[in-house]
Amino acid sequence: MSGVIRLYGLLFLIDLILVVVALIDCLSTEEFAVRNLPKVAWVFIILLFPPIGPIVWFVAGRPQHQRAGRAGAWKPGSGFPEYERPRPVAPDDDPEFLRGKSRERRDDDELFRKWEADLRRREEDLRRQDGESEPS
Repeated sequence: MSGVIRLYGLLFLIDLILVVVALIDCLSTEEFAVRNLPKVAWVFIILLFPPIGPIVWFVAGRPQHQRAGRAGAWKPGSGFPEYERPRPVAPDDDPEFLRGKSRERRDDDELFRKWEADLRRREEDLRRQDGESEPS
């Protein structure tokens, strides 16, 4: 009989330790990191359903600290070699961009010259018309 009491005492102590550890772990976990249920629900499950509640917390509620799947942290040397690594180029260092800008500037200058010539021609036409209409 005393062996059964000792066994129950040991199981009670293990259950109490499990509940306390799970409760401390749950309460110290950030709200956004808790999985599957809100944090308050996990506290009630841990307190109301010992020893199943703490075990379920450790299995299904506790945040995962490892990444899921095969992806891991990037290790130097596992990607492109340094000389093949694609690098972004600033616009003022990109020769193609600069060629395009010089073409645009030439086109704009040509268009501006045409507009000025057209404006001079129209002004001359207006002066001629004014000169012809004054003697009448």
